[in-house]
Formats: sequence, C-alpha cells, structure tokens
Amino acid sequence: MATRLYPLAGLALGYALLMWFNPIRVAFRDGFRCLARFERVWLTYALLGFAYAVFQFVTFTPFTASSDLDLHQVGSIASWHWPRFIEVWGEVPLPAVEGVAGIFDCATTTYPLSAVAAVLMLTNWRGLHGAFFSALRKRFRFWSYPIYLVVLLSVIASLAKPIVFWGLPHWGSNVPAAGILQISAAIDAVAFIFEYFLGVYIQVYLITVCLAWIKGLSFTEVALFQFAMRRFSYVLEWAGVVVIVSALLVRTPLLLAYFREIPNVLDYLPVQRAVMSALIILFSSVQISLVLHNEKLREAIAAHRLFLQQNAVRFGWFLLICALHFFFLIAADAIVRGAIAERTAVLLIWKAIYVLARGFLTGWLLASWVCLFRQCETARIGQETWIAY
Repeated sequence: MATRLYPLAGLALGYALLMWFNPIRVAFRDGFRCLARFERVWLTYALLGFAYAVFQFVTFTPFTASSDLDLHQVGSIASWHWPRFIEVWGEVPLPAVEGVAGIFDCATTTYPLSAVAAVLMLTNWRGLHGAFFSALRKRFRFWSYPIYLVVLLSVIASLAKPIVFWGLPHWGSNVPAAGILQISAAIDAVAFIFEYFLGVYIQVYLITVCLAWIKGLSFTEVALFQFAMRRFSYVLEWAGVVVIVSALLVRTPLLLAYFREIPNVLDYLPVQRAVMSALIILFSSVQISLVLHNEKLREAIAAHRLFLQQNAVRFGWFLLICALHFFFLIAADAIVRGAIAERTAVLLIWKAIYVLARGFLTGWLLASWVCLFRQCETARIGQETWIAY
C-alpha cells in the first residue's frame, strides 16, 4: 500500500514546488483572492457546466431499472477495475488543449441555458438588448444592421433548437428522417452563433468583474451587465473571426455530412479542433486587450505581438501551468469514468464533482490571467504586495 502512495506523494510535492517557485505565482495567488471575493466567477462556469451535464445525462444515459440509482454501488469501489493511464491517455490531450484555449476565448458551452438567455435577450432583460444594439450602432455604424440581423436570427434558432430536439421522436413518423436531421443540423449551425457569442459575453462580464476587483471598484449589477455588453461590442469583431474560422473548419463539414456522404466527418474532427485551439492560443491576449481597451482589432493584434515580445517567458509559464491543471483534471475524469462503467448512481455523483472542480479551475485560471495581464501592462511582475481590497 505504501509503495502506491510514493508516486502520489512525489506528484504532490512536485506540484507544490511548481506553484510556489514559478515566476508568476503572484498572479495565481491573486486569482484565488479574486475568487474568494467574487464567487460568481467560478460559480458561473459551474452552473453552465452543470446544466450541460444534466442535458447530456438525461439524453444519453438510459435508465433501465430503479437499481441504476442504487447508492450501494459506491460501496463496492474496491472491486472496480481502474484503468491505467496508458489505456485512457488518448482522451486527454485534445480536451486539455481546448480547456487552455477557452481561458482566452470561451471557456464553456452555454447550451441548454442559451435558450433561456435567448428569451431574456428578446425581452430586453436589464436593458441588455437595447445596450447591445446601441453599442453595435456606435461601433460599426452601417454594418451594425446586418450584424444585428445575424445575431437575431441565431437567437431565434437558439429558441427553436430545444423544440426541434425534443420534437424529433414525435415527428419521425410524419416526416422523412433524413429531412428532420437536415433541418435540425441547420438550426444547430445557426444557433451556434448565439451560443458562442453568449459564452464570449459571459467571459467579458467575468473579466470586468476581475478588473473591478483589481482596481477596487464598486458597481451595481445592472451597470456592470450593460458595461460588459458595451465592451462585448469591441470583442465582437474578433469573435466574428473565430466564428467564421470555426464555421469553415468544423461547423460546415458537420452540416454537409447530413446532406451528402463525407468520410469520417462525424468523428469529432480532432485535427480541426486542434487547429482552432492553436489559433486562439496564438492570439491569446487579443480578447482581453479588446475588453480592457478601446481598440480596433488591428490595434489589439499589434498590442498582442508586443505583449508576447515583452512577456514571452511569463506567458509560457502560464500556458504550462494551465495545461498541467487541465491535463490532470481530464485524465482523472477519464480514469474515474472508465472505472465507474455502468454504475449510473456513481456516475451522477462523479459528474457533479467534476463539474464543480472544472468550474473552479476555469474561474481561477481566468482570474489569474486577468491579474497576470494587468501586471504585465503595469510592470508589476514580481511585486509581492497584495492588491488592495
């Protein structure tokens, strides 16, 4: 038994040394302090992740008997077959890279809560619809109208998406299956635009929350929501680039697969997903630069190039530490899911734990990224004094 603990003890010691002696430890420490002050930063990610996990569980996990929810399944943990890392390692690298990329772009999926957000958007909840349209007109002038129309269509598609999804079993007897799948795939492709923009807006909002903590600012919720919407209009240009590239690399091949035969296109497109993640990491500070400064995209890209030239080592450390955290979390998830197998009750418990852990990790790394970026901008790297409350 003791021999099994030695590798874990060595891993824990190595992790402690890495986090204590890395050159950007102040940013990670301040990220923790930001989360302690504003729990919403990580609870937002946990809520979105939990909603999506429930949707997946209800949709893809059939219940065959009441014994599936028997909590006595947990008691037999010693007899489980725990897969070795070598058996599951193929499931880890790509999701870990996507997790790192999400810190600089959109860290979580927003479906199915995107349907609720679509209703709130259409009803001008807290004035966000009006603030969005006003920001578009001021930022893009004539082009604000076609942009607004595209976003509005994607909002409507987001409302239709759950209706079409839940209606598929009932419509199958009246409409050809191929036609239903084509319609649902088209709606999903359009709804993706709003789902992605919603995720980016949430990220912009959380970045402004972290910035308010760094600067010691007070704010009201309505004012911060509308301020984040105005800042989102500056990020929209970069988000549009990401949407177009994602549509060309990922969404269009998936959509075309429902209309014609395309070999291997439904195998989750690992190469295309890796390219998208690499693109986002390559331009990692563009989003936060647009959030924190009144810049055009060209100016933000120029600022990003200067940021990398001046802070390449520190940013490299940040990427390394982010990648290690996501790697170990996703590896643990793959191993535990492999051991759980068909134990539905245990899978429910583990999903809840994993969603909370991933939400906290994502929130902490996002807050640390905001702290690191501001420290790099204000030449505060290495300063040990804590940020004022």
